[in-house]
Amino acid sequence: MLTVSRKSERLVNLTIALLATKRFLTKDEIFRSIEGYEGSAESKERMFERDKDDLRSLGIEIDVGGLDPLFNDEAGYRIKPESYQLNLGEISGTDIALLSLAAQAWNGAALSDAANSALVKLNSLGIDSDIESLPTLAPKMAWSNQELETVVGAISESRKIAFTYLSSDLLEEKREVEPYAVATRNGLWYLSGLDTAKKALRTFRFDRVVGEISCIGKANAYQIPQGFDLLETLEVEEQSRLAVIDIRKGKASLLRKGAALIEDLGEWDRCEVSYADAKVFIDSILWHLDDVVVIEPTVIKEEIVEILKALVASHG
Repeated sequence: MLTVSRKSERLVNLTIALLATKRFLTKDEIFRSIEGYEGSAESKERMFERDKDDLRSLGIEIDVGGLDPLFNDEAGYRIKPESYQLNLGEISGTDIALLSLAAQAWNGAALSDAANSALVKLNSLGIDSDIESLPTLAPKMAWSNQELETVVGAISESRKIAFTYLSSDLLEEKREVEPYAVATRNGLWYLSGLDTAKKALRTFRFDRVVGEISCIGKANAYQIPQGFDLLETLEVEEQSRLAVIDIRKGKASLLRKGAALIEDLGEWDRCEVSYADAKVFIDSILWHLDDVVVIEPTVIKEEIVEILKALVASHG
């Protein structure tokens, strides 16, 4: 199990608070809302200055500004979501595996009670913050890091892999694949390669892999097509899955961000969005409660209605 140090947890909580706030936060507000700033005023100041340096060394830009532009008041701090980026540059397969460990630790910390408590405390101080305004912090890891290393290693060595896969009709199938690439999109991880039994390119979701993934055969057994782009493949697959949804103004920023078309309806925006997986899409709709309404397709709309009916029946 991955553990997060007290300092790392404080850095994660500080980042979340500065990302989610809708205005600049003063040092006093930061110290009162984020766990880990302890001791005298001087010690808190030193901790905060070190934390700012650590975040900046990671490429996280912290904006400094006043609470009221008309007055020369106390400086405040925030992180603009649009400036929160991580440029990975050229990384190796081993780097990908190591980064997955960091992603798993970050995702677990970001969703912890301690992290969310920072936003609750900000709200209790009368400071508006919104968890939905946060960029996706990390894709959820649906398999062990050893398995990720196996896949990455197989790609780098051009070795075939074997695994059991849960099909769309919930049947377990044995698959042998010449893997080309792995990628993450909309919080899910995908593997793409040549299915040797079907002799066709196939894309697999890792959360549907059952059990372990193993390497089979010799190295250098095949060649990855030059210029193969898994994300481009996923985009093509998603083009056939379109939905029209109404989103309340100021809500569901992640769904809104992926919209191809947005029509202003006043209190609502009508958005045309693509989705890769119906279940994941439905879960994201349900997460936003009555701030999102499905217009089409009918099959998604009916599935959501059935889920809500079952929820009412089970809870009264």
